[in-house]
Amino acid sequence: MPVFRRPLPPRTPAGSPHRPSVRVPFAPLWWAALLCAAPALAQPSAALRAADPATPVPAVTVPALPPATPAQPLELPTDIERARAIWQQANAQVAEFPRGHIDILRWEAQNPGTPATETPASTGPALDAAEAVRISLRQRPALFAHAGMNALERAEVQRTYVAHVQAVHSAWTQAVTARHSLRLMTDALSAARTGVALGQRMVQAGNWSQAKLMREQVQEAAAQQAAARAQQAQTSADEQLARLLGLWDGAAMAELLQRLPPSLPALPEQVTPGPGISPADVEAAALRSHPTLTWQRTEARRQLAAVPPERLVAWHQAVDAALKTDTAAGQDAPWTAPQISNLPLLRDHALERAVKAESALLQTATERRSMAREAWAQLQAQHASARHAQDVRVPLHTTLEQETLLRYNGMLQSTWDLLTQARERLAAIDAAHQARRDFWLAHAAWQALLAGGDYQSPGISSAPAGGASTAPQGH
Repeated sequence: MPVFRRPLPPRTPAGSPHRPSVRVPFAPLWWAALLCAAPALAQPSAALRAADPATPVPAVTVPALPPATPAQPLELPTDIERARAIWQQANAQVAEFPRGHIDILRWEAQNPGTPATETPASTGPALDAAEAVRISLRQRPALFAHAGMNALERAEVQRTYVAHVQAVHSAWTQAVTARHSLRLMTDALSAARTGVALGQRMVQAGNWSQAKLMREQVQEAAAQQAAARAQQAQTSADEQLARLLGLWDGAAMAELLQRLPPSLPALPEQVTPGPGISPADVEAAALRSHPTLTWQRTEARRQLAAVPPERLVAWHQAVDAALKTDTAAGQDAPWTAPQISNLPLLRDHALERAVKAESALLQTATERRSMAREAWAQLQAQHASARHAQDVRVPLHTTLEQETLLRYNGMLQSTWDLLTQARERLAAIDAAHQARRDFWLAHAAWQALLAGGDYQSPGISSAPAGGASTAPQGH
């Protein structure tokens, strides 16, 4: 059985003065630390509360669209006297208003039987994209650079940070656009329902057939579906933004999203590459912003200087010979990799390192220049498209609606012509806002490229190329 002995205090060496022992009050310091940490322990962090299934949260509420009513044929009066009374009553109502049917519907909309619920007003300043980025960075310590990083580690943090900022800018743009589109689609649905309500009165008065009413009901059904899709798009855009911002509380998320601006920022008069960058300098700017290209260029120059020039010439001759052998069989030859049979060249490690460094540098520079050309071209094209939609298409539809209103007041066009023009104007405004969204997405992609990030073609989702996305590795 082992024997446990209490350790004895160390002896004082002979001839040395006796030093009295000093007792450190560990217990009071421990209690003081515990008391200081008590508020922090009483209030768990946001991450702990978010990950706890027992954390109470309010129920998720989705804004409801006006309920859809199934289209059914109207029951027409069979008595001629009843039909005549309905016709006289409808015409008497129209005669009470200057512009007929359309004023009747407007008066009924302004004097509803029950007060409509209003959307709560947003509190606080508008949530712009820059503020959204600041909120999203609070819980992402990996996106902060620090003094202990080397050049490659700092470059990787910069690349990840740029990708995150671009994702937040894109999500913010999509969220603002989705809310704007939902408002327009709701207005278009209201116009379609106005046409159906007037059509039902026309059928009851005997001035319309059921077929004409059903055409209006088809328009209403299409508008209902468009509004439902717009609502789903808004929900998806809001939740995507909430995930990037780290908003786990539904109530806090809804309150913050109420601060989104009603529309995207206005288009600039002219699009420029950036401060101090001319259109002819876009490729050079993209090369300068790459976080590791300078290191790759230095490494390639060092590796190439370590190889005699005749060895490089021999390597390129061997590559040309392998490519000629591979293509001599014609287009229908089996796809096989070209082969180099010069073993002394293949066993030259210095030559291997130089060739790999040169190839990686060329691939990175080629991709970077191509990204710059495409991103700059896309930015200019999206700006031109958005300006055309805003300055040409929307004014045309607005003027056409005003002309239709004048002709309607002169009894030259019907109420349904006016409602059709209103729906087309709303569609043109929505298309212009979508074009503005595409411009700001292209602008965010261009800014990310200038900050050192990669560029991905719109509509293309493929794996990133090795030369542009992988950090350089030593031999």
